[in-house]
Amino acid sequence: MLDTIPVVIKNITQEQVDLLSQGIVAGVDEVGRGPLVGDVVTAAVILDPNKPIIGLNDSKKLSEKRRNALYQDIMDNALSVCVGRASPAEIDELNILHATMLAMQRAVSGLSIQPHRVLVDGNRVPDFGITSHAVIKGDGLVAAISAASIIAKVTRDAEMAILDSQYPQYGFAKHKGYPTKAHFEALALHGVLPEHRKSFKPVAERILLQNKF
Repeated sequence: MLDTIPVVIKNITQEQVDLLSQGIVAGVDEVGRGPLVGDVVTAAVILDPNKPIIGLNDSKKLSEKRRNALYQDIMDNALSVCVGRASPAEIDELNILHATMLAMQRAVSGLSIQPHRVLVDGNRVPDFGITSHAVIKGDGLVAAISAASIIAKVTRDAEMAILDSQYPQYGFAKHKGYPTKAHFEALALHGVLPEHRKSFKPVAERILLQNKF
């Protein structure tokens, strides 16, 4: 039955979730493909079937308070958790898609337990050297992927809070580095930081303007 499940799964059924969740399974998700600044952050999580965590969901659908509480539950009860990342320099060199795939590989390779299977949110999977499936909208449907989305989101948000304390004029704590009006205005007023992704169009355009003066 497992052999009939496609590599990329759209409209996953509960039966498929149950089948794919058997054994040592790592869920993987990313946060931070869209921002103009900072690392793209991924997480790999292997949940303990004997310690179910209630309330797991897509991190974007949870309040900050609930995300933080679930983050601690996951860290306390999961069999293994690892965060992987790719830096702005790697994003600029590889492009955001390939940098995200690299960050996912780093997260899985850093797990303390070798999973039998890897389930990734979205429609692409890098080569983990392990049987893998991409689950479209998996962060709201597969517990291990939901857990990974929470770990990645809380981790990156905390890093944006640190960046905000270093550069309060940019408002990173509020917009998390995403291309908002406030971020564009800060770029225009204060310029490009070392932590910005130089290959992203709004940043590249700002660099061109800065170089003219």
